[in-house]
This record gives sequence, structure tokens and C-alpha cells, in this order.
Amino acid sequence: MTIRKTTVADVKRAAEIYDSARSFMRECGNMTQWNSGYPNAETVVEDIREGNSFVLENDGRIVAVFYFSVGEDPTYKNIYEGAWKSDAPYAVIHRIAVADEARGKGVAGFIFSECYKLFPNLKIDTHRDNIPMQRALLGAGFEYCGIIYLASGEERLAYQRVVNER
Repeated sequence: MTIRKTTVADVKRAAEIYDSARSFMRECGNMTQWNSGYPNAETVVEDIREGNSFVLENDGRIVAVFYFSVGEDPTYKNIYEGAWKSDAPYAVIHRIAVADEARGKGVAGFIFSECYKLFPNLKIDTHRDNIPMQRALLGAGFEYCGIIYLASGEERLAYQRVVNER
């Protein structure tokens, strides 16, 4: 498996994976996350412009797409009903989605591990109803930290994986 930056030629496949992920969420009882067709091709193009869109290839086929950025996320400034594990500089992962044919094969865990190698203080959030993602995060060594709110006011569960400081 190989992670690389997303190119404009990858946008259609990335949008297909996001569409598939939305369907999977609904099948798992997550009826409200990523409504209204978000994320979509336009989201991927914007993430590419920012230099923060990545895909995971397996045997030459794109099987996952995600956003990765080093630096502060304004929605992470305030956390409620908990606290971040560290206030040191961090990287964020957003909008991770795995293709149907790769689901359940450790793809998300691989992405988390590779991102952690690049920056060993990671923050991420997910919807309360996104149980598969919550399980993947805990399985990858992330710890639940509390609740954050998106700019839209929507609640998200916040997680962090950081080097143990002793």
C-alpha cells in the first residue's frame, strides 16, 4: 500500500469513494453525517489546491482518500467535557473514506500509522453515530478526549494520538 498526494486525475475516483462511504454510513445507522453530498469532487479539488488531499493505493488502485494537514484546526481550539492529551503542535486527519472493496482490511489503520510516522501528535474527530470510525480510532491507539463543535455548530467526538511523554 502506498500513500501519495491526490491529483486532479484522481478526483472522480475520490468522489466515488466518498459516495460509497456515505452509503456505508447509512447502512451502519449513521443517518446524518456527510449529508447533502458532502464531501464531493469540489471538496477534493479544494483539498488538492491546499496540498492536503491524499489517496492510498493498493496494487495500483485507489482504495482510500483523506485530508492530512500539519497545523492548528480552528474547531479544535475549544474542547468540552474533556481535554486534549497534549497542547504541542499537531497534525489533523479529516474526511477519511475507504472503498467498499478495501473495507475491513486494515486500510484506515495503515493510514493512521503512516500519518503518525510523519507527525506523532495527531488529532481527529468523528460523528457520534460513526461507530466503525470510533472503533478504528481506538484500535489505532487514539484516545477519546471530549467534544468539539464544527463551524456549523455540529457536535463531533474528538480523539488524539500522541507520543507518550514521560
